[in-house]
Amino acid sequence: MANTVLITGGSNGIGAACARLAAHNGRDVILTYHSDAAAARAVAAEIAAAGREAQIVRCDVSDPTSIEALFEGIDPDLPLDLVNNAGIVGPTASIADLDAARVTRIFATNAVGAILVAKHAVLHMRAAPASGHIVNISSAAARLGSPNLYLDYAASKGAIDTFTKGLAEELAPEGIRVNAIRPGLILTDIHAKGGEAGRAHRLGRTVPMGRPGTAEEVAEAVLWLLSDAASYVTGAILDVSGGR
Repeated sequence: MANTVLITGGSNGIGAACARLAAHNGRDVILTYHSDAAAARAVAAEIAAAGREAQIVRCDVSDPTSIEALFEGIDPDLPLDLVNNAGIVGPTASIADLDAARVTRIFATNAVGAILVAKHAVLHMRAAPASGHIVNISSAAARLGSPNLYLDYAASKGAIDTFTKGLAEELAPEGIRVNAIRPGLILTDIHAKGGEAGRAHRLGRTVPMGRPGTAEEVAEAVLWLLSDAASYVTGAILDVSGGR
């Protein structure tokens, strides 16, 4: 039986696309959300319509106690894979606009939170009957830097790239594979949250493939990395960016 997939930030965008595809691939899903309970319920309904079980859990990954509560609510015998997806971005800004509160908030969710979620997932995988695998969601911003836009977001995703490499080596002897996806310009609402709702469409023509990507295209890569088809892949950071 395929592992259940835990997806943080699973109510919208890439997380929701991963949840839907996981269900269509015969997997049950646990998805977390931070504030949009209605969107989480809608994704859960789609999973149920695909004949799979969905559990939704409110979790603020910037809060270590919320992460602990999430894992305390998961059956310890449940074989689990992790899509470490929850992330935030601030309004577009240059270095002069950044302050400690904003940078701390970005890193608390995107880096510290992701690392702690992975920690608890690994502890769960070690105790469960069958170990699982981890896919961290990074960003092409980690290598592009996002000057004058999202410097702090890019830096937090750079931390995820480094964390992925180190954790993959640490866990390889245990059979737990750890990889990352770096999405490029993807049609999700993250651009609106950064104050540039039309950014993906506006810049899509500058991508070598001539268009922005979709959350579903990212989800295909994520589910492949979790599958047995990627059985000899760990420590990989895969760009899903149209060649950008």
